[in-house]
Amino acid sequence: MPGVAMATGPGWGILYAPELVEHPTPELFQPARWSGHDAGRAGRGRGVVHFVAAGAAQWALRHYRRGGLAGRVLSDRYLWLGTERTRAFREWRMLQRLWEAGLPVPRPVAAGWQRRGLAYGADLATVRIPGAQPLSGRLAAGEAIDWEAIGRTLADFHRAGACHADLNAHNVLLDEAGRAWLLDFDRGRFLSPGGWQRRNLERLQRSLRKIAGEPGAAPFDPVGWESLLSGYRGALGLRASSP
Repeated sequence: MPGVAMATGPGWGILYAPELVEHPTPELFQPARWSGHDAGRAGRGRGVVHFVAAGAAQWALRHYRRGGLAGRVLSDRYLWLGTERTRAFREWRMLQRLWEAGLPVPRPVAAGWQRRGLAYGADLATVRIPGAQPLSGRLAAGEAIDWEAIGRTLADFHRAGACHADLNAHNVLLDEAGRAWLLDFDRGRFLSPGGWQRRNLERLQRSLRKIAGEPGAAPFDPVGWESLLSGYRGALGLRASSP
């Protein structure tokens, strides 16, 4: 089983995969440190991700930023409640557990925090999935979507008890073979079966409807959505019902 290691220094800590990281320091998460190895970026605002070349693979670097009204004041600062309660460490450990279970998530590389008084900032590095694009982008490009396969993938995560806190069309990736992957498990949790599963699906549906309402976007595909639900129910052995 892949190893897990931790490095600490004055005001910082890093959780990492020793097979992937040789020198765990806070500079690991700084895109400028990868000068000459920049492989672009994706997203915007607080969701921006920087891609860097790390040997034969590419890594995705993400700095945690707040959204909403809190983001205007605190930006990227969070209340310090201990190392294991940092956003980065919690997401890293969840990703590691999912990845070891064989579920389609980016492999976690490293998670880090830097503390300043009662607050801290955090970063996460994961292995980039080659050729993967967000479901939202595939829809915008008018590409054919295997909705049933996406439904089966979501069922696999729910069977594992993985509750995604923000399941939307931007956090579902489709690789070159059309396989679905999930990313951004910030604030995600492992839960027993319950109403959260239905709410996960409802959140994804709202995201798809929101995208369909944008200027020039294709309309919401109710047949595709029913196909997704069919794949989901079939994988879990459920009877048909509305999400």
